[in-house]
Amino acid sequence: MIRTTLLALSVLFALALPAEAADDGIAAPTLRASVTVSSDVVRVGDLVDNAGSAALIPVYRSPDLGTTGALPVAQVLSVLRAKQVIGVMTGDIREVQVTRLARTLANRDLENAVASALERRFGLGDAANIAVTFDRGISDMRLDASNSGALQAVATRYDARGGRFDVTFEINNDNTPAPTKLRLTGIAIETVEVAVLTRDIDRTDVLKSSDVAQERRPKAEVPGEPALRERAVGMQLRRPMRAGTPIRAADIAKPEFVSRDQSVTVIYQVPGIYLTTRGKALDGGAEGDTVSVLNLQTKRTLTGTVTGRGQVTVQGASQSAPMPAAVEQTSSLKRDEAPAPVDTDAIVRNLVQAPASPAQAAQSQAQVAQAQIPQARVSQAQAK
Repeated sequence: MIRTTLLALSVLFALALPAEAADDGIAAPTLRASVTVSSDVVRVGDLVDNAGSAALIPVYRSPDLGTTGALPVAQVLSVLRAKQVIGVMTGDIREVQVTRLARTLANRDLENAVASALERRFGLGDAANIAVTFDRGISDMRLDASNSGALQAVATRYDARGGRFDVTFEINNDNTPAPTKLRLTGIAIETVEVAVLTRDIDRTDVLKSSDVAQERRPKAEVPGEPALRERAVGMQLRRPMRAGTPIRAADIAKPEFVSRDQSVTVIYQVPGIYLTTRGKALDGGAEGDTVSVLNLQTKRTLTGTVTGRGQVTVQGASQSAPMPAAVEQTSSLKRDEAPAPVDTDAIVRNLVQAPASPAQAAQSQAQVAQAQIPQARVSQAQAK
């Protein structure tokens, strides 16, 4: 009791005569306009510079973590006088701002910590694909500034059927040897990026950019390989699908340019010759697919490649009989004699329809040979 009284008197004596103290080389106690604290109490030394031995005396409870409070100067001086601290220089200060330091853990940081603790465990994949939802709607969390350590997961539990997790973290504390414990619970599910329809789509529609959006969906909703938006645009669905449905790679295909039983244009191509006719597709196919078509004129089934909408190209050289070798002969052309006409029908028949008999084959070969040499009739030179 006597010792405490003597201490209080010495503080009063030190603070009551600031001018004389200054003459003796001791700085006068001065009130601060802005105060930052890290503990749960505000002490005299936090409020007053050069508080001397009274610096450790608690005078206020600190504001909430991460917040700032204002104290009128008159109220501060009254509290200081009650603690036997007088003679404080205030200058023109009207109020004191007191801010309590805190470590803020953002909601996103907590989600990442839980996802990292669950990564590649319990049947889950990468942390970047794990969506975390906390119980009680945790937003940002504030801890005492002394909790400066990293979040270390020390206990992890997960129910794969319901997706519930229970993870306990430890954070090293600068003030105490015992770490701070933090327990988080909620639901975690693995998700995937997938293209999603923005409207109902029929099987025959080609997907446009406005028809598809990119979203994250639970992996369980997308069995198989998910299709990304850039892959889906320009493709055709294999079945009708409703708006909001995620698209799998197996749900899309290249647009079908030819449908079964569709009337198509059949193109025959050989070097130097381009012919077209009408046909009926016996198969459906996309661009580049091989399909069978029926030539409506010859009633012959051909195999060709889909090269456009309603268009099938047949390489005629592969359908026709081989060309006979040219025979060297002398020929002459009388003056004013017209060249022999080219039998185009024979060429077309030779390209698209195989001869029915050896005699017809010989006749077709002769016609093709004659078509190759149209500029003169072949005649045997008379011997003199």
